[in-house]
Amino acid sequence: MATLNETDLKLFIDSIRHYLKITTRQEPQITSAFLGTGNVEGFEFNGIVTFSGSHNGHVIVSMPGKLVREILLLQHETDLSDSNLLDAVGEIANTLAGNARKALGPELQISVPIKLQGAHGIKARVRKHPYVITLRWNHYEAMVCVDMERKH
Repeated sequence: MATLNETDLKLFIDSIRHYLKITTRQEPQITSAFLGTGNVEGFEFNGIVTFSGSHNGHVIVSMPGKLVREILLLQHETDLSDSNLLDAVGEIANTLAGNARKALGPELQISVPIKLQGAHGIKARVRKHPYVITLRWNHYEAMVCVDMERKH
């Protein structure tokens, strides 16, 4: 398996920036990008999309409830139940995966998003040290974890 390069990672950074800028009219600030060690601690609402085909692994979008609620309110959504918040974060993960497929090629297969509630440490790994991108949007922290490798 081959590691992702800087261009591959920039794809995910640009994708989350673009998503939030288009849906909320406010671009997030990328606060850090690093290799995760140990358990990667997320937030309470998590959307996970798994990749197969040309790449193996997954991407996780992890956000606090207040951030997801605010995004939904800006979209004029009135259902702010936990179930709808989970659907929203799953859709964000799915959007990032769809953008990855456009850039990485049609042989990249993506799963239906898995939605998890709770800030559990993420333990399933493809890479020993997954790529973690942290961001801030409207005073809220969030995270995108890219744990995937290119197959050869």
